[in-house]
Amino acid sequence: MKFGAHVSASGGLWNAPEAAAALGCECFQFFTRSPQGGTPAPITAETISRFKDACARFGFSEWYVHAPYFINLASAEERIRVGSIRVLREELARATKLGVKYLMTHLGSAKDVGKEAGVALVVSGITKILEGYNGSCQFLIEVSAGAGAVIGDRFEEIAEIVTAVEANGHAIGICFDTQHAFASGYDLRTPEALDETLAAFDRTVGLRRLKMSHCNDSKVELGARKDRHEHIGAGAIGLEGFRLLVNHPKLADVNLIIETPFEGQLKDLENLKALRSLKKS
Repeated sequence: MKFGAHVSASGGLWNAPEAAAALGCECFQFFTRSPQGGTPAPITAETISRFKDACARFGFSEWYVHAPYFINLASAEERIRVGSIRVLREELARATKLGVKYLMTHLGSAKDVGKEAGVALVVSGITKILEGYNGSCQFLIEVSAGAGAVIGDRFEEIAEIVTAVEANGHAIGICFDTQHAFASGYDLRTPEALDETLAAFDRTVGLRRLKMSHCNDSKVELGARKDRHEHIGAGAIGLEGFRLLVNHPKLADVNLIIETPFEGQLKDLENLKALRSLKKS
């Protein structure tokens, strides 16, 4: 298990590895374009060279890309769905050029179509994104916090999507998020609770599909259904929950990326590294 953070690529994508190294990251996540929209800078041969050289210089072997926030594969508006499909396909191509291992995305909200129709639209959208794709970056869907009609908060719903996409001939993985899962009602705070959450995930989605995790404490209580990240140990999950998580044998190969406010990320990573050495007595 490696620890990292979502870092800025301001001034050029090649700056992300240096920003990650400054925090003591062992892996890292970044955006290749503005998360709010707009035309992205092209991934040129120079960009690729400078980015990969920086990764090698700072000793990184894994890095990940988060898709923009405006993605909504379950929108009632065809224009938004088509745009989301186009951007995600572009991001897979951009990420492949940069040697990115995983691209993860939020799926969007079905508030105008209902959950059943929303899931069907998501399955159709992901299938279109992956048709003819032969890049090296793997597509991941992220567990959501369950606010409103957001798709992907329940393991059963995620399993339905994954199973349908795989039936269409495309393999996808999952990005867990500790805060999102906690807000969706999955407890992580005791050995029994964590074991049950992982067992539930395995029964429905399958742990073999769990590729990485966002690692965030929660400003809200269990089941509050709000996306509110907090620094490690300062929220409702607490340090004990993260001690259990980083030392759980079923998660040994799952890397963790913090997405907490920047001013406390250095301390968050230090806390995770300290907790990693604290095995159950």
